[in-house]
Amino acid sequence: MKRNSRLSLALHTLSHMAGDPNRKRTSADIAEHSGTNPVVVRRVLGRLRDAGLLTSEKGHAGGWSLAREPDSITLADVYLALDESLIASGSEDHAPKCSVEHALHRRVSSIMKEIEQSLVDRLGETTISEVRGK
Repeated sequence: MKRNSRLSLALHTLSHMAGDPNRKRTSADIAEHSGTNPVVVRRVLGRLRDAGLLTSEKGHAGGWSLAREPDSITLADVYLALDESLIASGSEDHAPKCSVEHALHRRVSSIMKEIEQSLVDRLGETTISEVRGK
């Protein structure tokens, strides 16, 4: 997995949060720890908040915290919240004129969807608590 991907940032951050689930963390603290920009952190964590995995509070005592217990958050939850795809696929808008290309495109797309679903299923077998080792 790419070290600078959104998925990597999200999993890394949630794994740290699982170690102290009641502690609030600021975007600046997470960014400094992760070696990235606070704006990037807010974008990624905002998606996790929208998916119900995190909560955020503004203000002096605010920050990000887990919305659920770490043992109820799977890697698939995070992957799906970010709307990422680790499996490359062609454009759905592409309409090949050649019948062979059309058949090939349909078959390869079907295989890619199966692989993607298999990936999500496997990610669903592991929780953030398990990654954390607790």
